[in-house]
Amino acid sequence: MSRVRRGFKARRRRNKVLKLAKGFHFDRRTKYRHAAITVARALHNSYIGRRLLKRDMRKLWVTRISAASKLLGTSYSRFMGSLKKKDITINRKMLAEIAATDFEGFKTIAAAAK
Repeated sequence: MSRVRRGFKARRRRNKVLKLAKGFHFDRRTKYRHAAITVARALHNSYIGRRLLKRDMRKLWVTRISAASKLLGTSYSRFMGSLKKKDITINRKMLAEIAATDFEGFKTIAAAAK
């Protein structure tokens, strides 16, 4: 009977982890046990980072809108409240972009909201 070489599935699983460990230093790149721990931590941190990015971007948009509305003599909350009352539906991302690049356009939106 001929000899059977084993471990195709296991090797494929290990190689998947080692491929994700590309760019790490020393044993973390070459040894499976170290690579598996580090890759698991890296994937967890990237998951957290994707959520933090959304949070940080919204914070940035609110800050930009707040700064622009303060220049017009009103607060952020009053400005957003007046937009909601007048049924002007424009999201914070676009408002922040307009406030940062086209202040005259932001003034017209604020005038429409009053």
